[in-house]
Amino acid sequence: MMGFMYSRRDFGKLALAGLPYRLAAGKINSTVSGVRIGVQTYSFRNVLRQQGNPVDGIIMAMTQVGLAECEIFEPELQPSALSANAPWAVTAEGKVSEASLFGRPPTGKPSPAQLANREEVRQWRINTSMDYFVGVRKKFAAAGIEIFAFYYILKDDCTDAEVERGLEMTKALGAKVMTTSATLTLARRIVPLVAKHQVLVAMHGHSNLADPNQFATPDSFAQAVAMSNQYRVNLDIGHFVASGFDPVAYIREHHDWITNIHIKDRKKNDGPNVPFGKGDTPIKDVLQLLKAKRYPIPAMIEYEYDGAGTPVEEVRNSYEFVKAALA
Repeated sequence: MMGFMYSRRDFGKLALAGLPYRLAAGKINSTVSGVRIGVQTYSFRNVLRQQGNPVDGIIMAMTQVGLAECEIFEPELQPSALSANAPWAVTAEGKVSEASLFGRPPTGKPSPAQLANREEVRQWRINTSMDYFVGVRKKFAAAGIEIFAFYYILKDDCTDAEVERGLEMTKALGAKVMTTSATLTLARRIVPLVAKHQVLVAMHGHSNLADPNQFATPDSFAQAVAMSNQYRVNLDIGHFVASGFDPVAYIREHHDWITNIHIKDRKKNDGPNVPFGKGDTPIKDVLQLLKAKRYPIPAMIEYEYDGAGTPVEEVRNSYEFVKAALA
């Protein structure tokens, strides 16, 4: 699978010497049957291996697919070198990693090189001007794309300063919520910081049932919501099914906790991510529930399986599946 390329000529067709993307390409509308459909920009993480500004690459990709709403993946706003050896990064050939295929964040003691990289990320977070994030917001707005959420990576080693910067970045980007894969321990520790900044923080779950400190079960989400009136749930229906739970029943019961949903297809019993319609995740049932109940919950497509096409092609295929499921 090769990554898409983008050139100045490509952007010239859309930007026309500074003309906003949306005026050149037409306003994007990705609400289908009343359900807001967007994308987790992690789906386009191959931009980190391409020449050019990753933000421009994401906007180009979303414009090509026709998606008007997104949840931005923090590393795509950082210098690409900081993600060169990340476990979730695509290979030089554009293949997805095992960490992505099975939704498994790394565990174990970090290496000296990883520790050095972690410090570089910390310094980028602390020292980058908020003007940069305001500029990113304006670029997306000019393209007719809404930044609904900002996915900010929080680990137990995050300093209070890093946490506060993430909350400030969320505001500067104009996002309505900060999503994150934290632990219960960290979520408990940062309650005062979240209250100080008054930003909604939605916990994203994976499928690690072996560690009770991770977000994976309905009970873990309930614990978070009980900690703070600013805490919510970012439900990944693929990971939820891989963990053995029913996303349809959960959404019906706890829709008021959920800020946004990640749409992907995974196999049961901690199985791999697969193309939409090939796994055990009830994508159609979830979308039909959002449609019937008119829950104001954006559904973000997340491309993590091992596809044969480019990320743009695979996200477009997934979007077509979603549209058919809502027909």
